[in-house]
Amino acid sequence: MKDLLLMLADLWMIFAGFFFGWQFIRRYGNYLLGLEWMIVATSGSNFLLWALLGGDDDSALYTVAYFFDAFSRSVGITLILVMGLMAVTHRYKPPVVVDVAVFALAAGAGLYLQQFRGHELHVGPATFYVVVNALTTLFLAYFSRRLWKTGARGHAAVTALATAAAAAIAITYDFFPVPGDDEHRTLFYTAALATWGFQMCVYFRAYRVLHQHNATTGAAPAVSADRAARA
Repeated sequence: MKDLLLMLADLWMIFAGFFFGWQFIRRYGNYLLGLEWMIVATSGSNFLLWALLGGDDDSALYTVAYFFDAFSRSVGITLILVMGLMAVTHRYKPPVVVDVAVFALAAGAGLYLQQFRGHELHVGPATFYVVVNALTTLFLAYFSRRLWKTGARGHAAVTALATAAAAAIAITYDFFPVPGDDEHRTLFYTAALATWGFQMCVYFRAYRVLHQHNATTGAAPAVSADRAARA
């Protein structure tokens, strides 16, 4: 039963990543969020395949899984997330060169952090993950407040809930094992995958609300820094 719930949670996250990631690109041209969502979904797909093939730590799929994990925890669902959401909070869209650079930074971070793979605790990287998540949470609290001020209080509350759940997962990830969990951390990863899928769904809906609010109130659409400089 535990393994089945883990697979269902992973499938949910995969669906949320690909579906809402594509919606970000198709509807809003937001490649930062769209591609990051799809990267998370790809990570989930790799994790699912790795698990179905036996979950061998020596497998190349495990190395890929660790890379994707480090990619998103270090830069993806931190800096890239914040920059992507700024399209509706500050009507700012970075130029393409910045988009490319931030994904390259995330890839570099993922490759560098490969050296810390394994089951033992590495305090430095683990602390780094918690710190960048905490900084991102501060922005997301502001994001929720912006939603609240538009009158979308239900969306604001759910966004705050998703953010709090994701922060709890980030803190628990390395430092606080779930009591009664097995050696593969099945309970933790089930909760984590379900939370990350929920997070991607909720942030897309919140983004849509702020985008519509900006359009209704006549706020200017997001523009790139290059276009702003030429204006």
